[in-house]
Amino acid sequence: MQLSQSTAEIYIPDGVAEEDALARTTHLGIGAHQDDLEFMALHGILACYQQPIRWFGGITVTDGGGSSRVGGYTDYTDAQMRAVRRQEQRQAASIGQYGFMAQLDHPSVVVKTVTEDRVDADLRALLMAAGPEVVYTHSPADKHDTHVAVMGAVLRAIRSLPVKCRPKQVLGCEVWRDLDWVCDDDKVVLDVSGREHLAAALNGVFDSQIAGGKRYDLAVAGRRRANATFFQSHATDSMDQVWFALDLTPLVHDEDAPSVEAFTQALIQRFSDDVSGRLRRFASSHL
Repeated sequence: MQLSQSTAEIYIPDGVAEEDALARTTHLGIGAHQDDLEFMALHGILACYQQPIRWFGGITVTDGGGSSRVGGYTDYTDAQMRAVRRQEQRQAASIGQYGFMAQLDHPSVVVKTVTEDRVDADLRALLMAAGPEVVYTHSPADKHDTHVAVMGAVLRAIRSLPVKCRPKQVLGCEVWRDLDWVCDDDKVVLDVSGREHLAAALNGVFDSQIAGGKRYDLAVAGRRRANATFFQSHATDSMDQVWFALDLTPLVHDEDAPSVEAFTQALIQRFSDDVSGRLRRFASSHL
C-alpha cells in the first residue's frame, strides 16, 4: 500500500502478506501516538488475542518526535526518539499479536492542520483495505489537541467510505480526559478484566515514556480499576477493570447526524442537568 509519507510503514508481526493481513482485521485501533492504542483500545486487543477469526489492527498517526525525554533519553534528538518510539510500537504489536501495525509517521503539527488532507487519505485507504467491524479512536472530549485532531480525521475518513464499507461501531475512548463524568446512559463500558499480565506487558514496552518522566503504566492500570469500582455505587463489582468510551457510530452512519461539537455539547448538557437536578432534590432546601 502506498501511504503519503515515504517513512510510513506497515509492520506485520506474523509475516502474512500485507493484503491478507489487512483484510482479516475485525477490530481496528487508530491513535495519535505510540502507546495510545495499548491504553485506550485494550478492549479490542483482548477481544482478538489468540483468536483465529478475530484480528486487531493498529494505526498510529504521528511520528513520536515531540516526546518528552529525561534520564537516559535526555540527549536524544527528535530523530532518535522517533526511531525508539517506532520500535517500541512494533514490540507492542508483537506482544499483543496484532494483525498489522501501521505507523503513518506524520508530524503532530501536520495532523493538527485543518486544511491537511494527507492524514485523511491514509486513513481512508487503510480503512478500505481492512474493513473492520469495530474502530477505537480518541474521545471528542479529550484535552490533547493531537488526539482530537486524529479523532476528527478518523470520522471524516469513515464518512468518505461507501455506507456498506463503514464499520458497524466506532468508539471514542478516554485517554487525556477520563469519561467518568459522562452520564451512565451515554457511556460505553468496556470490560478489560482478565489478562492483566498482558496489559502490563503492553504498557511496559514504552520505556522511553515511562523512564522519560511519565508513569503511564501505573496511571492506566489505576484508572481501569477505579472505573470498575466507582461505576456503580449500589452494586458489587462484576468487572474488576473497565475503560470508558463514547459511541460515535451515529456520527458516521446517520445522514442527519449532529456535528461532533453538537454531539459533545449535548453530553456536557446532560451531565450538567444531572448534577443540577440532584442538587435541587437533595441540597437546595438546606443551603
